[in-house]
Amino acid sequence: MAKTVARGVALAAMTPALVSFWLRARVLGADRALEGSTQMLALIPGLAGQYLRRAFLSRVLPECHASATIEFGTIFSRCGTRIEANAYVGPRCHIGLARIERNALLAAGVHVPSGAHSHGISDPALPMRDQPGTRTMVRIGAGAWIGSAAVVMADVGHDSIVGAGAVVTRPIPGRMVAAGVPARIVRSREEGALTAG
Repeated sequence: MAKTVARGVALAAMTPALVSFWLRARVLGADRALEGSTQMLALIPGLAGQYLRRAFLSRVLPECHASATIEFGTIFSRCGTRIEANAYVGPRCHIGLARIERNALLAAGVHVPSGAHSHGISDPALPMRDQPGTRTMVRIGAGAWIGSAAVVMADVGHDSIVGAGAVVTRPIPGRMVAAGVPARIVRSREEGALTAG
């Protein structure tokens, strides 16, 4: 009952931020408006911040489950992102176009850009800011655990573990442990056996 009341209070408190978002989205585009709004909301500490961020994101993303936790300092940049039940996004994460499935855990400082080609590099005659990129949805599978400061540019399968500081450039199947730069599979969680990477 107390959680339901807290969610209602948080949603009411977010009404001005939601109105501001919708107005800015019409002028700047939804993604830029989302990034600005989450920068502001990222600064609210503690449990109150978690409730306020979740209340806001549940209204502007296709899905942000009531049981998800979004910690202090986390910024979102793409409105197509989905956050499922009991997902945890740790402090100071940067999330692009992603689907964070149920029970997935992202430790502090994890970056999930919108795939590996969100910025183009093919035309040396064009400045980097003008290079066209391709954004793709990155899926963090159910029950996956992403270690601190990892960069995830490809899908991570269910119940997999990505080591701290790893850079995921190729998909990681389910129930694997991957580490390194670029990330390579070091073993299966089911068998505990070493695998060639």
